[in-house]
Amino acid sequence: MKTISEPDSTLIKEAAADFRYLLSRGYPRRESLALVGNRYQLDHTARQVLHRGVFAPDAAQTRRAKLRLLRDLAGQPLGVDGHNVLITLECAIQKLPLVAADDGFIRDVGQVSKTFRASPETEQALALLADYLVQQQAGPVSVFYDAPLSLSGELAHHTRELWAARGLTVTAAAVPVPERELLAFSGPIASSDTHLIDARKEIVDLAGEIIRQEAAGGGQFRILTFPLSPGK
Repeated sequence: MKTISEPDSTLIKEAAADFRYLLSRGYPRRESLALVGNRYQLDHTARQVLHRGVFAPDAAQTRRAKLRLLRDLAGQPLGVDGHNVLITLECAIQKLPLVAADDGFIRDVGQVSKTFRASPETEQALALLADYLVQQQAGPVSVFYDAPLSLSGELAHHTRELWAARGLTVTAAAVPVPERELLAFSGPIASSDTHLIDARKEIVDLAGEIIRQEAAGGGQFRILTFPLSPGK
């Protein structure tokens, strides 16, 4: 299990406020993050928390307006950003840091996407996803995995088998560029990728919904979230 320390909550809130202020004034994101990170002497994980969680208020509000709950889309086709959703859930299961972002999405900060390998947590995450999709009466589900990542074809095959056994109508495939498929998908999509959120009209934070439900019910997750959103 990968270990990542939890940033100091007081320090990160102060740094987030400064970073958010700079973004709201139109300052460049990368340079602003470097400035704030250096001022507060933040380590890499803390800087990732800011990068993944803090956005200019206008941009955050626009993205929040696109968020849809899965229960409100019952029966509609859903496109799923496979590795994006799966990795966030796996990080929750492994008790790695998560950030409750300004734009309403929950994101991991583990930076494991490029080194992703299937594990026992993958099986657990797939089962959680299947159960939640059934619970929310999801319509046909299309899952797109990133083909360049290790054993993506096998992961797609296993997803089809596992979810179909739960009674879901599902297709899953490893494709060269999942973003391309999701940008062209005819219905709502599930992802926390900012490029996809900005490009699409209806987005489901599928991993985030499951994480919030588990946390609210006192479930298995010890969620390390950082309340960066003002008034949220």
